[in-house]
Amino acid sequence: MARSNDIDEGFYSRQLYVLGHEAMRRMGTASVLVAGMRGLGVEIAKNVILSGVKSVTVQDEGPATWADLSSQFFLGESDLGQNRAACSLSQLSSLNPRVLVSAHTGPLNEDMLLQFQVVILTDSSLDDQKRFGAHCHLHGVKFIVADTKGLCGQLFCDFGENFMVLDSDGETPLSPIIYDISKGNPGVVTCLPDQKHGFVDGDKVSFSDVHGMAELNSMPPVGITVLSPYSFSICDTSDFSEYKHGGIATEVKQPRVFKFKALGEALLDQQLLVTTDFGKVARHQTLHLAFQGLHQFVKRERRLPLPKSKSDADLLLDIVRELNAVFQLESLDESLVRALSLTARGDLAPVNAFIGGLAAQEVLKACSGKFTPLQQWLFFDSLECLPEPLDEERGELTDSDFSSNGTRYDGQTAVFGSEFQDRLGKQKYFLVGAGAIGCELLKNFALMGLGAGEGHVTVTDMDSIERSNLNRQFLFKSRDIGRQKSEVAAQAVRGMNPHMNIIAHQNRLDADSEQVYGYQFFMCLDGVVAALDNIEARVYLDSRCVQHQKPMLEGGTLGSKGHTLVVLPHLTDSYGPMKPNSQHAIPLCTLKNFPHRIEHTLQWARDQFEGLFKQTPENVNLFLSDAGFVERVLGRGEAEALEVLEGVFGSLGDSGVGGHRPGSWEDCMRWARCQWETLYNNEIRQLLHCFPPGQLTSCGLPFWSGSKRCPHPLTFDPNNSTHMDYMVAAANLYGQIYGITGTTDLAAIREVLNKIQVPSFTTKSSTKIPVTDKEMEAEKEKGIGDAGQARLEELKEKLASPSLRNPAMQMHPVDFEKDDDSNFHMDFIVAASNLRAENYDIPAADRHQSKGIAGRIIPAIATTTAAVAGLMCLELYKVIQGHREISSFRCAYINLAVDLFVLSHPRQPQSFTVAGKQFTLWDQFLVEGRRDGGEEMTLDDLIQDIKERYGLEVSDLYYGPALLYGANYNHKERLKQRVSEVVRQVTKADIPPHKQILEMFPSFAEDEDCETVPPVRYLLR
Repeated sequence: MARSNDIDEGFYSRQLYVLGHEAMRRMGTASVLVAGMRGLGVEIAKNVILSGVKSVTVQDEGPATWADLSSQFFLGESDLGQNRAACSLSQLSSLNPRVLVSAHTGPLNEDMLLQFQVVILTDSSLDDQKRFGAHCHLHGVKFIVADTKGLCGQLFCDFGENFMVLDSDGETPLSPIIYDISKGNPGVVTCLPDQKHGFVDGDKVSFSDVHGMAELNSMPPVGITVLSPYSFSICDTSDFSEYKHGGIATEVKQPRVFKFKALGEALLDQQLLVTTDFGKVARHQTLHLAFQGLHQFVKRERRLPLPKSKSDADLLLDIVRELNAVFQLESLDESLVRALSLTARGDLAPVNAFIGGLAAQEVLKACSGKFTPLQQWLFFDSLECLPEPLDEERGELTDSDFSSNGTRYDGQTAVFGSEFQDRLGKQKYFLVGAGAIGCELLKNFALMGLGAGEGHVTVTDMDSIERSNLNRQFLFKSRDIGRQKSEVAAQAVRGMNPHMNIIAHQNRLDADSEQVYGYQFFMCLDGVVAALDNIEARVYLDSRCVQHQKPMLEGGTLGSKGHTLVVLPHLTDSYGPMKPNSQHAIPLCTLKNFPHRIEHTLQWARDQFEGLFKQTPENVNLFLSDAGFVERVLGRGEAEALEVLEGVFGSLGDSGVGGHRPGSWEDCMRWARCQWETLYNNEIRQLLHCFPPGQLTSCGLPFWSGSKRCPHPLTFDPNNSTHMDYMVAAANLYGQIYGITGTTDLAAIREVLNKIQVPSFTTKSSTKIPVTDKEMEAEKEKGIGDAGQARLEELKEKLASPSLRNPAMQMHPVDFEKDDDSNFHMDFIVAASNLRAENYDIPAADRHQSKGIAGRIIPAIATTTAAVAGLMCLELYKVIQGHREISSFRCAYINLAVDLFVLSHPRQPQSFTVAGKQFTLWDQFLVEGRRDGGEEMTLDDLIQDIKERYGLEVSDLYYGPALLYGANYNHKERLKQRVSEVVRQVTKADIPPHKQILEMFPSFAEDEDCETVPPVRYLLR
């Protein structure tokens, strides 16, 4: 199968699943200018360079200052006084050697801008924005302005008079399966009753695989009108043939043209404001004027307002009031203007990360024509990060607390003061995950000074660095491939801030690591930050934070989408338990016999890979090393035992005794050829024998209709590239698990294939094929029958032979690795899936699409990652400030593809009642097992302690599923025992030495029917 050699798929792997090949090819021709190399400019440049444009030029005339170090992560103390652009060049260039990066240290001029497709101004005056914006608009150069001041930010885009977008949202085109199409004007298309089509009025669709009304298959895209979630009308089908069955309606993305105003004109149009917080619409209208007023202030005073200056705030407010005389806002938020004045000298890494992520995404839109561009203004503030009005612990701060002291945190103390900076340095935080979000968070932590005093940051990540990480995990370089992520990330952020106290671990966070991350560890923490890529780990970490009453910040991304969550003891809800997700599970009968989408054939191919090359070899090795293996397998049920033991015997015995253990490369080829025949010819013939093409259901409807696609057997063709791809991959993988060296020489392989005699096959009328998972379960419950029993006994007898327990027969299981193109893994998956797709007339998938689905790749891009990490760190400011109002915090859902931003207050924890008293998930009955260093309490002591302290009488007490105490049981002797002794006795297991909390769940005599109760957390040591 042809591969795209013009894009480095190894490096851009995860980003390609966001943007696609065509968009990235267009990006690869674009030259970009980023003007201003303070914190915001370097953030934008970093993200754009990682994304893979042709070239990036960074421009700045100014020298590095102490204030820059609070957010400019590619500047150090040794760079003070030197040009910011020149000092940043080396590290920016190292991010992506495929992008030409250069520095310009002189001023900007109009002629220079015409060399670029996209120009981004940061740290610029309003006069320059208007002048250069008008020039770019006139000459078709895409123009972006990004700016941050303290806790506020703005973004502006102008992509010209006629900017065409080829794909406005980047979502996979909808493709529902058709159930029926009527003849009429208009014709009505009805989809399967269990699948909503998802279309909206005006969408266009193309038809394929329609039987009967075949005219639709050759028509250009057809406009639709939605009639219901399961039906829509199309064109006049009155003269078309009668619909028979089958068909797929596929959404066809339509180009859209966007018109932009130049900045000077757009300044006056408040309809062009895109909100980032629906609760702040009026506030951001004021911010639109406040930023303009700030430019006038700087032009008049030649400086930004001073942090504690009331007179400066009054002056800025007067300027904004004058502007509003023209704009006539219904409500001018004067407190916002004052807050902007008091914080405008601030330069904060989290705000730059968020605005920089958004701005870089707009650059990619301008270069690629993919996703909906910002039209045209966006404003953001996180002024909730400032101390709450009733923060009594914080005394009155003086001017000196906010003044520049010649430290790397000057840009941060200008907003929060030096006392808060000291508090940041004393924090002890635990970061779980050093991947894409983890790298961005660590960068922000270093710039903020989190744990850089008496505190520390502990980071754990069990993974090592792979090449596909480098596109978005910017702390890693090619030379780091193979090294541990946490170690390299820690080393990198120490380079950004030498004062960082960071401890790197390589542990997976789960129950097995509780000896490291136990009670003492968590109780020494101020908080936890989760940068994880799977729900199971998030749920586990959340439960540990609830157990130890610690705040947790959590964030994640999926392509252009991102979310953040803040979890605060007694104030918010938690991440919550794992929710069952069977909505997208593929039924087993669909995978086995009735696939109708490429996802089904790819999952089937992945299952084939795991079964043939991993699970069976592992079972063989267990059989060889464990004398009790057969008996244990028999205990798992007859059907499973027959399948497992058949695989073990077949892998150990050669063809002489009915097995298929190869002795040579030729034997591997023979196995692959017979496997091909079985899967793509014999099994399909048997399926059609059981369910012929014209078969009707008991209702008189065609059996092969709706989601059931009638298959056809394939005939092996050595000149068919997909057939040969399967042969090469399958035979080589089969050789690998037996330690036999293979080949990719097609001529040699064809020569061997010509000599192979494929056994004949005859369909069997006695074979029954389940149609549903329910039927499959019913067949399983019936057992394996007499023939199966006889075969199982035969296998037990054969496997008892000492000749089959030779340690030299150990096999080499293969772990699936999607990112190594030389290991035959994806070769096998792609070929196996596309052959099965050919059986069922399902459109084939290319290697890239197949890799994403079968490899379960999570699409990822640096822009979203940076934005999410920025939002998480803004919440971190609030947590460390000690905010107590839930209205101060924000959870976020963002989609940078369509400029959707939903910032909302966290959910409050749900309350429940026990014996008339209100509790939440944060409540617990905490009991110290040893008081004042004395002996451990008895079970009776524990029960009495709860009664005395909480006024509740324990009637039952469980440790996991084990009953420790029941009022209706004879547990008098247990009541006299130490609690830990009872736990050991009942569970028949020792308590691990590191375990310091025993979590138990009671029921109470006062409310025995209550289903939810706070746990008893018993401090054992």
